[in-house]
Amino acid sequence: MFKNNNLAYVTVIIPCRNEEKFIGKCLDSIIANDYPEERLEALVVDGMSEDETKEIIKKYTNKHSFLRLLENPKKITPAAMNIGIKNAKGNVIIKMDAHSLYPKDYISKCVEYLERSGVDNIGGVLKTIPFKNTIVAKAIAISFSHIFGAGGSYFRTGSKESREVDTVAFGCYWKKTFEKIGLYNEKMAKIEDLELNYRLRKAGGKIMLFPDIMAYYYPSSENFKDFFLHNFTDGIWSTYPLKYGFKVSLRHYLPLIFVLTLPLSVWPYLLLSLFFSLQIATKEKAFRLFFLMPLVFAVRHFGYGIGSILGIMKLLFPSKVTS
Repeated sequence: MFKNNNLAYVTVIIPCRNEEKFIGKCLDSIIANDYPEERLEALVVDGMSEDETKEIIKKYTNKHSFLRLLENPKKITPAAMNIGIKNAKGNVIIKMDAHSLYPKDYISKCVEYLERSGVDNIGGVLKTIPFKNTIVAKAIAISFSHIFGAGGSYFRTGSKESREVDTVAFGCYWKKTFEKIGLYNEKMAKIEDLELNYRLRKAGGKIMLFPDIMAYYYPSSENFKDFFLHNFTDGIWSTYPLKYGFKVSLRHYLPLIFVLTLPLSVWPYLLLSLFFSLQIATKEKAFRLFFLMPLVFAVRHFGYGIGSILGIMKLLFPSKVTS
């Protein structure tokens, strides 16, 4: 199928920390990819895991020479990506997530579209799937991919056609792009892709999403408590980066606007939530979702909105707000 001499050399970078539940499945899917191993390396950059993650990775590196384990003392994802890029042999860099599974043609499709499109970064669509077979886990997974939960993020909600976008989840870049725009900003611990892709577009680069590139993502949240904390943290990182002169797109501020305009916004919000919940319950043929989805959406939006307020407070009162 492949003419190896003409193939790009690809470096896959997988940042991870405490991923013992997921990393094995992720690596299995990468190993099963149809891209030739002699033109591929996969760097798993571990952020000082405190569970069995490193031991699991070592078992894989002992069996597969194209897999390597690197350590990330700073623990955060942008630092992991920078370590990976600096150690990369490939002229193509693909970021992959430890919480995800990848079809066997994922890498080859990424390389094909990067070369054919002539743009600087390409990506695909994330299909969010529950890690546990519970109705709550299913509802949380649905909220990540629904327009009412994810806003205008095409890599989450999907697209019927290829399109230019402002960011993608797991980018596939030419390595030379980082020589032009610089590495990941390690101050942007939770929004590193948004900030990097902002710089890329500001420098005249283009980002394309191709819907037939698909990855399957497991949310880390399996219950309401974890789901709230996840969105609360994301909310902080929608406003706190203003400290560094970086602002995210409008869709990231909508939960903040919603929370700040209560109680005026509560009735329109409730009607929309019930409308979309009915659509979801009908599509999934699970009537329980009609009652569960409004709660899931509320946890997502309130958590994000309250987190956004805390991000602003951290900006205004840095000595008093530390959490």
